[in-house]
Amino acid sequence: MAADLNNLFRLTMAQIKPAAEMIARAFQDSPGIVYYFPDEYERKKSLPYSFQYIVRRGVLYGEVYATSPNLEGVAVWLPSDNTRMTMWRAIRSSGLSMLLKVGKKNLSPLTSLGAYLSSIHKRCAPFRHWYLVGLGVDPAHQGKGHASTLLKAMFARIDKEHLPCYLETQNEKNVPIYQHYGFKVVDESTVPDTTVTNWAMLREKVD
Repeated sequence: MAADLNNLFRLTMAQIKPAAEMIARAFQDSPGIVYYFPDEYERKKSLPYSFQYIVRRGVLYGEVYATSPNLEGVAVWLPSDNTRMTMWRAIRSSGLSMLLKVGKKNLSPLTSLGAYLSSIHKRCAPFRHWYLVGLGVDPAHQGKGHASTLLKAMFARIDKEHLPCYLETQNEKNVPIYQHYGFKVVDESTVPDTTVTNWAMLREKVD
């Protein structure tokens, strides 16, 4: 089957909660996540609410795709015109609800991380592009090609638009995986006041 967004399932508001719960399972043991949520119980409780914010933001201001209605894998994309987070967009994306659910203690360092990542993003991609905000595959379905399906379908569309694609990861194991799909590391740095390493990666446009 050719890579085509028409072969994927585009998420609506109704799928935000189950999609966020799946992505939370996928990122449960990611090094960056473990740093910010070292307590396993707290991590399991808070992560779904954090990802609800991300998925809702994608549904409202970008595009969110799954491999099927069963949500084996989900990718959240934003066009560069919609990456700036305003107060109104934060409220619409349920930022206040996330504050109540996650707690100020946990949200404060995440807010600092978001501000840092935003500064790197602006510096490394000051041009029109697509932003891969997040990609998660349910642990029960990993190794079955779902991530590849999600990426290749969107790349086919992005290449037709002659646009680059940007992402960041705090998991070193992801770097060679994304390099396989044409991304290059454009910035490697330690998030201030943490031991977390961030890799900013760019897939250049196809002329």
